[in-house]
Amino acid sequence: MTIADLVRDRARRTPDAVALREKHRGIWREITWRQYWDTARSLAHALRGLGVQPGDRVAILSENRPEWLFADVATVALRAATVGLYPTSPAGDIGWLLAHSGAKVLIAEDQEQVDKALTALGDCPQLLKIVYLDPKGIRNRYGNDRLLFWGDLLAGVSQEDLRLAAEPGDLATLVYTSGTTGRPRGAMLTVSNVDFVVGVLRGEGGLTDPPPGPRDLLLSYLPLCHVAERVFTVWLGAATGVVVHFGESIATVQADLREVQPTILFGVPRIWEKMLAGVTTRIAGASRLKRANARLWLRVADGIGATLAANGGRHTPGSRLRYALGWLCCYRALRERIGLRHVRYAASGAAPVAPEVLRFFMGIGVPMHEVYGMTENAAIATANRPGRVRLGTVGEPQPGVEVRIGDGGEILTRHAGTFAGYYADPDATAAALTADGWLRTGDIGVLDGTYLRITDRAKDIIITAGGKNIAPSELENALKASPYIREAVVVGDRRAFLTALVGIELETVGDWAQRRGLAYTTYRDLSGKPEVLALVRGIVDGVNAGRAPVEQLKTFRLLPKELDHETGELTATQKVRRAAVAEAFRAEVDEMYRSPA
Repeated sequence: MTIADLVRDRARRTPDAVALREKHRGIWREITWRQYWDTARSLAHALRGLGVQPGDRVAILSENRPEWLFADVATVALRAATVGLYPTSPAGDIGWLLAHSGAKVLIAEDQEQVDKALTALGDCPQLLKIVYLDPKGIRNRYGNDRLLFWGDLLAGVSQEDLRLAAEPGDLATLVYTSGTTGRPRGAMLTVSNVDFVVGVLRGEGGLTDPPPGPRDLLLSYLPLCHVAERVFTVWLGAATGVVVHFGESIATVQADLREVQPTILFGVPRIWEKMLAGVTTRIAGASRLKRANARLWLRVADGIGATLAANGGRHTPGSRLRYALGWLCCYRALRERIGLRHVRYAASGAAPVAPEVLRFFMGIGVPMHEVYGMTENAAIATANRPGRVRLGTVGEPQPGVEVRIGDGGEILTRHAGTFAGYYADPDATAAALTADGWLRTGDIGVLDGTYLRITDRAKDIIITAGGKNIAPSELENALKASPYIREAVVVGDRRAFLTALVGIELETVGDWAQRRGLAYTTYRDLSGKPEVLALVRGIVDGVNAGRAPVEQLKTFRLLPKELDHETGELTATQKVRRAAVAEAFRAEVDEMYRSPA
């Protein structure tokens, strides 16, 4: 069963049920399962007319919108493979990915994305057409015969049924890793890989209890070219009938959450950290009475969260009573305002998150679950399940998943969703997969009974000059648990002691400064204030408390600018490129080791 099969079958069973909602000019527009399949089927016929054959690749360069899903389903229906490209990527990266993947057709959102692709045409002779979704600024201007408007592509297309006859080994999608070091690699996920993921998502003991269904609501906002968002938006929707919502832009996510009030929500740690920082800012700016009420009940929530963390996510009679009172006095309004009132399953994944962040949301009633997976195992490995949550771990193996610890503490996984290898890179494939099918994840961890605890990425482990192995992510996450810190990069490999580059959270620190009458103009100006330096020093001292001297931060420096994807300091999924950051701020690092005070 492919996602095309799933969408077609659901369209036949419940043709008039809502599959997707898209907000356009302030109005939510509904798309039924019949409309979903009809559009995907028409697009498949149109792509076939452009020359797309089984085994070819179709690239998509767009923000999240229904057309992304239509193109994904249509491509798979033709036994071709979808290649998702990050819309924030610069033109040079887009050109390299198009050339490396050998994409025959590109579906681009607007003029900005089309311009990126046009600069790469000389290196992509196999790219037959660029289909654009938004004609503004493009139509009747460029004069390039490889450009084709989406509406023109679908006009007059055959409405005949498609014969869906995929093979298990067919390539379903080519997912390029975010590339924290070097060029990204294209992970090949097959039809059988996706089928395994679908079985886990909708099976007993998988994602939620009870399993997801048409009554569930989901907001799609993380990049669809990231495997985790594809799992929730495309595969989960097609498999279970969850209604997927698309907001107007990434800038409206908070407002969209309040309107949709999803029941299932996946976020990377940065999303949860930013949401917590926003709560802190709003409380600080409230009236004295509201501020006192919120702080009282958030202290209660901290105790509730601690109780839940100690009981696998389950309430005791006492914590249930405290939560009921808190719901009436604070938590209902707070959850409504941040868009989490009806969430019955929330997950954090793709990177480590501080337990303190998870405990905050658990305390106000949001059922949080840290999960673990990566592109190469189709985002399926371990998960904290409802009623079996253990903070500080990424949970237990998902159904059908084997996990073991290999040489050097490396985590290995094996299941039917493990990728087929890296596209056009047999050496990297051989390095990632053992002869008997185990995936070398590159993560270091331990098994605590049935629960997996991740220490760090193997390549990120710091070995000090004294030979001590340090996991930087533990320190970094402890710092980022503060609403005033956005980024933290621990430095110390082959050095005598640990230091850190720290980036402040502009919104919360800016609000903190204004309430104290500190005027500032820019991020650089704010981060250079002695008062802000003192604020962060207090946070660092709190993180250092109780740690062995060798594990403490000797000193730190505040970053003079926000880390950015376009300058290469962050990946498209907001992961820090350590080597790029160390190079960009070499002067600050060297100065810390010359003058550590």
